Amino acid sequence: MITTGQLQLPRADGTLEPYTPGGPSPYPTSARPTRTRVAYAAAHVVCDPLADADPWLEAAVDWDGTLAYRHHLWGLGFSIAEAMDTAQRGMGLDWTTTQALIRRALAEAHRLGALDRIACGAGTDQLEPAPGVSLEDVVAAYSEQCEFVETNGGRIILMASRALAACAGGPDDYLRVYDRVLSQVRQPVILHWLGDMFDPALAGYWGALDLDQATEVCLRLIEMHAPKVEGIKVSLLDAQREVALRRRLPAGVRMYTGDDFNYPELILGDAQGRSDALLGIFDAIAPAAAAALAALDRGERDTYSSIFEPTVELSRHIFRAPTRFYKTGVVFLAYLNGHQAHFLMAGGQQSARSIVHLAEVFRLADKAQLLRDPELATARMKLVLALAGL
Repeated sequence: MITTGQLQLPRADGTLEPYTPGGPSPYPTSARPTRTRVAYAAAHVVCDPLADADPWLEAAVDWDGTLAYRHHLWGLGFSIAEAMDTAQRGMGLDWTTTQALIRRALAEAHRLGALDRIACGAGTDQLEPAPGVSLEDVVAAYSEQCEFVETNGGRIILMASRALAACAGGPDDYLRVYDRVLSQVRQPVILHWLGDMFDPALAGYWGALDLDQATEVCLRLIEMHAPKVEGIKVSLLDAQREVALRRRLPAGVRMYTGDDFNYPELILGDAQGRSDALLGIFDAIAPAAAAALAALDRGERDTYSSIFEPTVELSRHIFRAPTRFYKTGVVFLAYLNGHQAHFLMAGGQQSARSIVHLAEVFRLADKAQLLRDPELATARMKLVLALAGL
């Protein structure tokens, strides 16, 4: 007989496993910003489940729920990386809706006196990659978005461009476009090198499929424009490559890890430096991450590692290939933990992962002590299982 708190979770071999979650999360619901690292959480959007819209074609956002989640992250001490790929940019969220997101998030940050704790993605997603798109078109698209962010009082995270990847003829074209864009911005930006595991349309970014060659182009750009580059977020899921690039950055340019597989070691660093953080997984594991970073502030490295260790297995599962579907696991955890009343997503991407995948998210989140109310999480997991016929 199955008790109220017990589940029958499906496994990859087709069997069902009786599972009873452990106790509630011991991690705090509020925390101070970390002193020894800069820590951005790339935040997801909450869609409006009652909007009369076709989710594959139209983005309908629950603005109250979306802003409430940003309050949750701010309250745990994080800065917000707004309108990034975690918010489904180009994967459910169009530029028109993104402008509303940026405007509302910046207005809320201004109201709270937290404009120094938010930065917004600026890209070219209003420009569809297509034959005939020119470098000038790419510059114009970047310029429009950068101007929008800065006019609304925000700082820029300069996102990788699908349109540029499609029309660039080689490294010089990347340097030419970024040179134009960086010459126009008012404040230093955070560059974003997003690997093709996150977005296949970005293969060969910086004009080279060989990552060593691409790294040299990226470094050349940073060296040419160091006063306009506050840092670079690297999302290649390759710890050694990130460390090698980090050690070659000009003085004053930060490395922001976007490595959702290896973040504890990269943030901890070594004798030659360390990475700050701008991570999608921090959306999902925010309470544990806040506790780990607080331990690091106190010099308690063993505590830092012990808190983060079980979250890595969860993160690697959420970000497993096809990595671009990681948003499904992030939103699923927000649903399990009561941050939103439903498990629906812009673009219908709640269907991007299998019920077996979601069951493993539940197990690993419980193992990492991230279920703040196991009874609620169990009840919601049962609803999702019922929809799968279980």
